[in-house]
Amino acid sequence: MTRDELQEKIVAILVDEFEFENPGLTDNLRDDHGFDSIDAIELLAKIEEMIGFQISRKEKEKAMSIRTINDILDYIETIQAAHKS
Repeated sequence: MTRDELQEKIVAILVDEFEFENPGLTDNLRDDHGFDSIDAIELLAKIEEMIGFQISRKEKEKAMSIRTINDILDYIETIQAAHKS
């Protein structure tokens, strides 16, 4: 899946599931959209469905530094690359 395809899917999830309005790639998810830790857990589950494999505990811990949609995209690309190795 290309980065553009990932972006399209993540933005759709944020709009449809988390009721974001016009999310920008560099918006701070928490400050600009009220995204909290429960939302983050739900999003990780959606990401697992999207990529087709479970994210390890160690990989989930790395998600704690995510602040923007660009961070989400970087995160997904990183874990996908690790699972291809």
